[in-house]
Amino acid sequence: MTNGKCSGIISVMKLFLAIASFLITVSVACTASRSVGSQSFANTNSAVVQTPAQPSNASGQDKPTCQLTLAGAPDIKGLRLGMTAEDVLAMFPGSREDAEVMADLSRPRPFGTSSFLVRPDRYQSKEKFAGIKQVSFFLLDARVSNITVGYNGPEHSHVDKFVAKITEGTSLPPVEQWEPYVGLDNSLKVLKCAEFEINVFVGGPGGNLNYVRMKDLEAEKKLKDRRDKARAKETPPGP
Repeated sequence: MTNGKCSGIISVMKLFLAIASFLITVSVACTASRSVGSQSFANTNSAVVQTPAQPSNASGQDKPTCQLTLAGAPDIKGLRLGMTAEDVLAMFPGSREDAEVMADLSRPRPFGTSSFLVRPDRYQSKEKFAGIKQVSFFLLDARVSNITVGYNGPEHSHVDKFVAKITEGTSLPPVEQWEPYVGLDNSLKVLKCAEFEINVFVGGPGGNLNYVRMKDLEAEKKLKDRRDKARAKETPPGP
């Protein structure tokens, strides 16, 4: 074989090897790129799935729970949960002679309940209860378990202002720890403690629908149990 032919063959082989080497390099690079891309996508998805949901509270902390028992429930002008009807009437001189009040108290009611309403401006105590138009009492086993105090005003631009007034001088938590009632955020707030609950509402012309309601949660549960048992007895057994 002549030197010219040998040189030609060697040149062709070198070209072939160069092309093969290029193709192998490109293949490896593409495979690495796909691998990196897949890993990156997998990591991104993993991060999205594992990221914890943000709390609805902007501060990221739950509001403290009121741990007050019934003994820590406030009074309103001396009226408080757990009083007897006689205790209440003693605070409204002349109420025992009120036919409407006495008729309510004498009316038989089921499950050990009773209720009555007083209007302070009818009695000698109207100065002490100035600004209060009426107070309704619900009793269980002769003890007040629910008090609703209705006010003549004043008008408040936001329920927080009324709550601040109600909590002043008491052991109740500040207004920031009260929960707004869904749909009535500016008008009604609720504080639920270990053994009692308080609702504060503002509304009406001049605030004439303002009220504060306190209820004994233990008594409420007891009454519910009695009603449930009574319904169970009335329900006929199945086949």
